[in-house]
Amino acid sequence: MKSKLMMLAAAMLVSSVPTFAHHGDAGRYEDEVVVMKGTVVELQLITPHSIIVFDVVGADGKTSRWQAEMGGRAAMIKEFNWTKDMVKPGDKITLTGRKVKSGAPYMNLTDRANVVLTDSGKEIFRTPNYGTNERKRPALGIGVPTEGEAKPATPAN
Repeated sequence: MKSKLMMLAAAMLVSSVPTFAHHGDAGRYEDEVVVMKGTVVELQLITPHSIIVFDVVGADGKTSRWQAEMGGRAAMIKEFNWTKDMVKPGDKITLTGRKVKSGAPYMNLTDRANVVLTDSGKEIFRTPNYGTNERKRPALGIGVPTEGEAKPATPAN
């Protein structure tokens, strides 16, 4: 009887592990969106979250390396037609998103976010609630923006 209970407890523990596999972002990121300009270092079109690695030059002239988290590879390809060449090293980009509260050089692009190629002004990514004050995390997809405010970011060095 005791061994059956132990097996049942172990089975319940193992079956609950996938629920810990994905996390929400509640409390990890600042509420306000910021606008940052940088130069692409690398695009990681991967699962579970694609990452844009970019360099930002601060007001003091120092360069900081940042990462911006987006949706997973499949979502970026399906919803936005992204390829591994969507942004290339050296491309200038302007990102609107939420910085992580810890002050690390990391931002989230899954809520009220967009990415624009700075030189051409071409928007290559936008969440459905970009430009609004909605603070929910919608499913990824292109939405129609409305007027909203975003403040310029001060990069952490």
